[in-house]
Amino acid sequence: MEAGRVEHVLTLDCAEAPGIVHAVSGFLLEQGCDILDNHQFGERTQGHFFMRVHFSSVGDAGTVALLREAFAPVARQWAMDWQLREHGAKRKVLIMVSKFGHCLNDLLFRARSGELPVDIVAVVSNHTDHQGLVEWHGIPFHHVPVTAATKPAAEARLLELIDAHEAELVVLARYMQVLSDSLTRQLDGRAINIHHSFLPSFKGAKPYHQAYARGVKTVGATAHYVNSELDEGPIIAQQVVEVDHTYGPADLVAAGRDTECKALSNAVKWHCEGRVILQGNRTVVLR
Repeated sequence: MEAGRVEHVLTLDCAEAPGIVHAVSGFLLEQGCDILDNHQFGERTQGHFFMRVHFSSVGDAGTVALLREAFAPVARQWAMDWQLREHGAKRKVLIMVSKFGHCLNDLLFRARSGELPVDIVAVVSNHTDHQGLVEWHGIPFHHVPVTAATKPAAEARLLELIDAHEAELVVLARYMQVLSDSLTRQLDGRAINIHHSFLPSFKGAKPYHQAYARGVKTVGATAHYVNSELDEGPIIAQQVVEVDHTYGPADLVAAGRDTECKALSNAVKWHCEGRVILQGNRTVVLR
């Protein structure tokens, strides 16, 4: 990056109409900005428009606030839902996990290596199996046991931890508890789950065993936003791997682990880079 310049990402969606791209690019030109990368999509069936612009400007870290203020009138004119963030800014992420640790370990490694633009601020679990791993990474670990009787109190504690750590995103990395409708509403659009199946097939418990019973030739995983409908939230990313008749249920579980890690890490990355826009029960991923 040239000295004295900073990079930003503008993500927006609005009703489709002629002139939107001109309005955005014209604004950036007036501000002395240089477009580095642009992705856009017009949804013709529903008349909606989506756009993500990566651009640079003269200035420093405080320039993004000035650009937000200057862009607000343009956004109002076109009735846009929009975000303008510093490019590469790390999002604060809280991870939830139960006993299966492969997705947790993968996210910790990718965050530590700089592959994910995240700051993992805490890990919450209903078990203590991964406490040592999490604390080795220097990340706070919170044990919050859950039973049917204590579930309301456990979820209240989770919300306290989200607020205390100022988490912008909650990631369910094989957290094997069903969240209440109340909690999913409060986390709408900022909680991602990994389901060990290529949804919408084989929902619920033991999807690999369901896949084995059906003799499938591929298994996969789905990362999706959490909502009140179990395993039916808007899909962000999916991965599959080929299998055959020689695979038993345990083999399918083993084969699926890598797909779970990759689908989840992709979803977290795309969300934190401002590439995912919710549209009802669907997502548009601009990449």
